[in-house]
Amino acid sequence: MHRLQHLANRSLIAGVFDQSPALVRTKARETACLVQSIRLKTQGPVEQYGLKRFSTAEATVILREDGKMREKTLTMDTLNPQVKAVEYAVRGPIVTKAGDIERGLQQGQKHPFTEVIKANIGDSHAMGQKPITFLRQALYLSSHLFPETEHENTIQRSYSASQGVDCIRQDVAVYIEQRDKGVPADWDNIYLTTGASDGIVSILKMLVSGQGRSRSGVMIPIPQYPLYSAAISELEAVQINYYLDEDNCWALDINELHRAYQAAKEHCHPRVICIINPGNPTGQVQSRKCIEDVLHFAYEENLFVMSDEVYQDNVYSPDLQFHSFKKVLYEMGPEYFNTVELASFHSTSKGYSGECGFRGGYMEVLNLDLEVKAQLVKLLSVRLCPPVSGQAAMDVIVNPPLPHEPSYLQFHKEKSAVLGALAEKAQVTEQTLNTVPGIKCNPVQGAMYAFPRIFIPPRAVEEAKSLGMSPDMMYCLRLLEETGICLVPGSGFGQREGTYHFRMTILPTTEKLKVLLEKLRDFHIKFLKEYASLEEPKR
Repeated sequence: MHRLQHLANRSLIAGVFDQSPALVRTKARETACLVQSIRLKTQGPVEQYGLKRFSTAEATVILREDGKMREKTLTMDTLNPQVKAVEYAVRGPIVTKAGDIERGLQQGQKHPFTEVIKANIGDSHAMGQKPITFLRQALYLSSHLFPETEHENTIQRSYSASQGVDCIRQDVAVYIEQRDKGVPADWDNIYLTTGASDGIVSILKMLVSGQGRSRSGVMIPIPQYPLYSAAISELEAVQINYYLDEDNCWALDINELHRAYQAAKEHCHPRVICIINPGNPTGQVQSRKCIEDVLHFAYEENLFVMSDEVYQDNVYSPDLQFHSFKKVLYEMGPEYFNTVELASFHSTSKGYSGECGFRGGYMEVLNLDLEVKAQLVKLLSVRLCPPVSGQAAMDVIVNPPLPHEPSYLQFHKEKSAVLGALAEKAQVTEQTLNTVPGIKCNPVQGAMYAFPRIFIPPRAVEEAKSLGMSPDMMYCLRLLEETGICLVPGSGFGQREGTYHFRMTILPTTEKLKVLLEKLRDFHIKFLKEYASLEEPKR
């Protein structure tokens, strides 16, 4: 009601309503200061100044008759070319199309399905996962504990320091020490962020410099999470692809790192290497030996290391475990631990909590030059601070109930149920996809996604090219239009030439996931038959 009244007042000021004396007198009784501001602003009807009131339509017609159409300042020709270069497949054209179809279904349009199943993004609660009770209760109390007086809860209602609330940064440091079995963590190296993405982009901004062959190069895994390629495009850095080994469960091959690095040195200055562990979109969990190889490589080539660890709680294979880059770096000895520059990232959005909407996260940055550290704080201060509610959510996640506390049993039960269900769905997804001719899926060891390889017949490849789109984009569009399943084509994440994939999340409920996989199987077989792929599909 207050919002509607505010809009009405704004309309009155703008002259939308006829300002008759009766109306003004009525408004004067309701909002005397508003009428006063109108009188002072116009000092009477606008007509007395030789002006004329126009509706929008009238103004447009007269402008056209005069032949003086005002040109727009911002057009596709004047738009920043780096913005045009940005692509983010996770919310790309297929997702837009899915939204259109969904709205059409709500309006009664007929499709060969009754709902759109969005398996394109890792949004746990949107897919039906229940929130963790303790987290929601703690956050509710943090914002409602004090009455709204002059002594109200200023932590929730005011800006924080740009690096984040000090006591929360301290709690994050304690959490990291416990996670890494005693490896020291200095809370002054902790920066709270608006999700992990905010921290990743901030660090990339610090690293990009130079021109021509001295322009900063950023090594990223292929397949990759499109945030990285989008940020690299926006910052005009040079993207350096290193390919994960699909035939070895998407493992990181140190020889491939050397190949990519040496090739890139011909046209840029490689300065940073990014790793996503557990992997998105590939779902692999890197071994300790692999992490040690990467850190040694970074040490030798003087590279800044960015370790995206937002899925650190999402490990499903019983014979694997998460190793933080920081812990491995520490165990490699002081020569490495005190010199290699490392930024590690975590978030409230993934793990077992799935609290995407709070946009909470942190980064820990090691071995940063002190003057550069001051510049980082300056850069972060431009956006004032991360949402304080997100900071509070991060605090709760790094401070779960302890075994002796009343909330522990329910918390432990809910957390175990979430992670147990994800592990079961990871296995069901892999096993089901591998029964479909022409689809090969590596084990989903961690994270929230499968990234299977799909065989697309040559005739379909040619048709896609004639339509000006990648073959897996055409495949995913057809899948959406015929089944209502929304996936993301592998071309949006990067893949080796001549291979095709899609990314799907394992987050839907078990029942809905089984429906999705059944529809996907039927569609794929129909797709192969349609394009007369009678030869044995490549596995």
